[in-house]
Amino acid sequence: MLRATLCFLAVLALPHLGAAQLMQPKPAFTRADSLRGSLTPPRSCYDVKYYHLDVKLDVAKRYISGSNLFRFQATQDFTRLQFDLFANLKVDRVVYRGQELPFTREFNAVFVTFPQPIKQGTRDEFRVYYSGNPTVAQHAPWDGGFVFAEHGKGQPWVATACQGIGASIWWPTKDHQSDEPDSMLISVTVPKGLKDISNGRLRKTTKLKGGATRFDWFVSNPINNYDVALNVANYEHFDDTYQGEKGKLTLDYWVLPENLAKARKQFGANVKPMLKSFEHWFGPYPFYEDGYKLVETPHLGMEHQSAVAYGNKYQNGYLGKDRSATGWGDKWDFIVIHESGHEWFGNNITAKDIADMWIHESFTSYSESLFTESLFGKQAGQEYVHGQRRNIQNDAPIIGTYGVNREGSGDMYDKGANLLNMVRTIINNDEQWRQILRGLGQQFYHQTVTAEQVIGYINQQSGRNLTKVFEQYLRHSGLPTLEVRFENNQTLARWVADVPGFDMPVRVRLKGGEYRFVQPTTRFEPIDLPGATKDNFEVDTFNHYIGVLVD
Repeated sequence: MLRATLCFLAVLALPHLGAAQLMQPKPAFTRADSLRGSLTPPRSCYDVKYYHLDVKLDVAKRYISGSNLFRFQATQDFTRLQFDLFANLKVDRVVYRGQELPFTREFNAVFVTFPQPIKQGTRDEFRVYYSGNPTVAQHAPWDGGFVFAEHGKGQPWVATACQGIGASIWWPTKDHQSDEPDSMLISVTVPKGLKDISNGRLRKTTKLKGGATRFDWFVSNPINNYDVALNVANYEHFDDTYQGEKGKLTLDYWVLPENLAKARKQFGANVKPMLKSFEHWFGPYPFYEDGYKLVETPHLGMEHQSAVAYGNKYQNGYLGKDRSATGWGDKWDFIVIHESGHEWFGNNITAKDIADMWIHESFTSYSESLFTESLFGKQAGQEYVHGQRRNIQNDAPIIGTYGVNREGSGDMYDKGANLLNMVRTIINNDEQWRQILRGLGQQFYHQTVTAEQVIGYINQQSGRNLTKVFEQYLRHSGLPTLEVRFENNQTLARWVADVPGFDMPVRVRLKGGEYRFVQPTTRFEPIDLPGATKDNFEVDTFNHYIGVLVD
C-alpha cells in the first residue's frame, strides 16, 4: 500500500523542512507497543500452521461474531501463550480439547493458560470465539479497520484494510509478521443478496436459514495476517487466464455491477502487461495455486494476497495523477501495478518486523519504474524513478524501531525506489540485476526475512559490499554529499556521510563525455578523471540520489 501518498495533492505546497523540523524528539514507546511488536516468550513459544477464521457479518449493526481456530506447533515447552485481539472486541471464550481455558487481557493482548504443559514439537490447536463492533476506519487504507459504505441505490459495500495497525483490529490472531500460517480457511457469512470475496479460491457456497450465505475461501500458501480480507457487496464476476512462467494462471475480477464495462476495459489493459513485466523482472507469480484476483473496494487499494483491493476508479495514474510528474505515470493504472507488485515483495517475501517495511514498499515502488521500462524502454523507466524524488521528504530513517510495531519514514517508497535504482547503476549490469531480483523471490520464497538477509543476498550475488550504502539510505535521513575540490591540477573528492567509512561508487565525467566510476572515501583523495575542471566536471545525479558540492 502507498501510505506516503496520503498528502500527495498537498506535497507541492509544503514548506521546505528546516533543521528544527527534522530534529523531532524520539517517540516514547509503551507497554502496549511492546506487546504488539515484540516476540516475547508467550508469542515465540508457538508457530502457527493453520487458521480457520469463521465470521458472520451483520451489516446493519456493523457487528461481527465468530471464531478462529489456531493450529500450531510448540517451539518450546509452555503453559501460557499470547494471541492478539483489539480490546473493543469481546473474547467470548477460548476452547481447548472441549474445555474453556482461563485467559487475561492486557491492552490488545490476550494471555491463555493451558491445563498442562504443551511440550516442544507438539502439534495442537485451540479455538477463540469472539464478537463485537469492530473499529471503523475513518480514512482507509491509511488507518485500519472496517469500511462500511454504499453504492448504487443504497446497496451495502463493506471491506477490511488493516496494514500497520494489524489484523487483530478485526480478528483474533498471532499478530506479528514473523509468523504466517502455511494455509488458511476463511469462512464469511453475509446477509441475503451479498457476496464475500476473500483470499484464495472459493471452495464452497452454502445457503443458510434466513437467506444468509456462507462463503468458504481456502488459501493454500503462507499468508500475512494483515493480507486476510473480507470484501462484501452484490459483486459481478468475470474472468480470464494468463499463460505465465508456471503455466496457466487464473484471473478473476469482482466488481460492482454498474462498473462492469469499465472494469473489463481497465483491467484488460493493465493486468496482463503487469504480469508479463513482473514475471520477467521478479520471477513467476508466487501464488499460482490461489490464483490472481482484483476486487473493487470502497477504499483506494491494498495488497491483499491473491485478492488485491482496487479502488482507483478505473483511471490511469494515482487517482488520475502522475506521482512522478514525468508523463509516464499517467499511462497505466497505479493501483493495479503497485498493489500487484506487492505479491512479490510483501506477500511472497515478508519482513519479519514492520520496522523493515521498506522491503515491501521500496521494491514495490521500484517495480513501477521497471513496469514503465517494460512498456516504454529503459530511459522512460529511469525518468519515472527520478521523478519520484519530488515526493521524498528526507525527514526520518526509512527503517523504523524494532519490536514495537513501528515502521519508518514514508520515504521507504520513493527514496527506497531511488536507492534500488542506484544499486542497479552501481552494479552496472542490467541482466545481473534482473537475476538478483528474480533470485530474491526464489531464495526467500514464501518466507519472512530481515533487512540483513536481503542486503546480504544482494551483496553476495553482486560481488559487492553495499552494506554501507544501504545503511546510509535506510538508517539515516540525510543524503550523502560528494565534495569535490580542484587543487594543483588534481581533482580531489570525498564523501560526507553519516556512515563511517562510506565509500559508494559514483559515476562522473567531463561534460559531454562518457561516465566512468570512481570510488571516493570519507577523506579527500585524487580521483581518476584527467582534464577535469570546475567548469567541465559532472556527476551523474540523474541516477545517483546524492548531494554534490563543488569548490
